[in-house]
Amino acid sequence: MNVDTTSPRLPNGAGAAAALSAGAGCAALGILTLLTDKSPAIKAGLVLYKPTGALSGVTTSALLVWIVSWIALHLLWAKKEVALKQTITIAFLLMAVGLLLTFPPFLDVL
Repeated sequence: MNVDTTSPRLPNGAGAAAALSAGAGCAALGILTLLTDKSPAIKAGLVLYKPTGALSGVTTSALLVWIVSWIALHLLWAKKEVALKQTITIAFLLMAVGLLLTFPPFLDVL
């Protein structure tokens, strides 16, 4: 059995775009949570559906950040080879920011 070890590598840009956009969406959720917690004007501006309050605007906005960034990054990187290690590191840092900023004890410190 012959194994072809000379086949070209597949581009990793599409996967990197998905990971980084997920991190951006998480960070957006955390940042918007912090802003609505600290600013009554922003809280009032993000009320899209009164029964849920500002949560409706926070989650909708974070989803928009995720989708728009995913589409944009995918269009830029889909057929390219990108620095995957750095991209994944940034994605995980953004996810950590999102997690911390939605954690009530951490918000109380800020």
